[in-house]
Amino acid sequence: MYAFLEAFRAALTSLMAHRMRSFLTTLGILIGTASVIAVVSLVQGFSKSVSDQFADLGGSALTLQPYTPFADASVGKENRLSFNDVDTLRYRVPGVAQVVPTMLVPTPVGFRGRLSSPQVIGTTADFTVVRGIFPESGRFIVASDDVGRRRVAVVGHKVIEDLELPEDPVGEFIRLGTEWFKVAGVMEKRGELLGFSQDNLVLIPFDVGRAMTGNDVQPRMSISFTAESLEEVEALRERAKRAIRISHRLRPDQEDDFRIQAADSFVKQFEQITGTVTAVLAGVVSISLLVGGIGIMNIMLVSVTERTREIGILKALGATRRDILVQFLLEAALLALLGGLIGIVLGLGIGVGVANLIPGFPDASVPLWVILAAAGFSALVGMVFGIMPASKAASLDPIEALRYE
Repeated sequence: MYAFLEAFRAALTSLMAHRMRSFLTTLGILIGTASVIAVVSLVQGFSKSVSDQFADLGGSALTLQPYTPFADASVGKENRLSFNDVDTLRYRVPGVAQVVPTMLVPTPVGFRGRLSSPQVIGTTADFTVVRGIFPESGRFIVASDDVGRRRVAVVGHKVIEDLELPEDPVGEFIRLGTEWFKVAGVMEKRGELLGFSQDNLVLIPFDVGRAMTGNDVQPRMSISFTAESLEEVEALRERAKRAIRISHRLRPDQEDDFRIQAADSFVKQFEQITGTVTAVLAGVVSISLLVGGIGIMNIMLVSVTERTREIGILKALGATRRDILVQFLLEAALLALLGGLIGIVLGLGIGVGVANLIPGFPDASVPLWVILAAAGFSALVGMVFGIMPASKAASLDPIEALRYE
């Protein structure tokens, strides 16, 4: 242990004696590590933000969505869900706890001469429970609103801003198409995702939206529904699939024109995609780490030549081949580790800066294991590329080294 500490001290002293050369040598590792950390921080921050959007959906939630094969979509055909699918899930599939349809109602929204085009969504009272978002003020849609076909609306903060509604718009009347709706509540602020505002929406009772679009029309709609227990999720998926196929009158040889996905499947799929993207991008920018390693090897080879006489004196004083090998390996590892640590700090700064410069982009996020892996890999690169110079130094003949001028 004492020999190792002495070798470490000697390596550190040698690096400090040539500060500028040490810094230039480690520059390649520094840039490579900074690039990796910056890229990973941006991708992971984006991934975390999207995953958080689905985190509140709950493990027992399933979503029914229309599906159109590429061949059909290329000729303009589009499959959609119908109002019958809502009734099928609600009344014909055992084990369903809540059914929450969300239907787009294409209509402009106006207030005192100002117009806006938010997403107008028809939905039911259980929307908040299944989606995990709640009103900030006022109230949400209740079951009696649907039964009584009340013209009430819950608005997002972007709608308040665009229509210049009062700070507390509860009780005000806004116009949807040709009809007037009373603002019953304001949804909590959620910010932007992928550059799109999640607060630019108006929620109205489902049956009111159904009447506005016409009962014979197939609107753009998805249906979320929950199982009575977590253990029933997969069984419920199969029951719902069979019921919807019957409702759509699909023959056994026909492909499903819909998809049923669990809430956590969105998260898993997205995390898988971002994980692959992170690995590919990190692999590309890691090439610069190898370039930095080659730079360390070149400088260390020059250093061995410059210090040939010093190595001869050390061997004459009793230093073994192992002592010389360890010292030069530690010098290479310290050079790379120093560059890695500075690169980590610089990369974090770049990631945070870029995230703040892009409007609506999620905050940068770097897992601890990525930081530790980057530091460890930097040191490993230094040791791997330092083996040849260290071996050359350790193999010098002490007599020839002492004669070297």
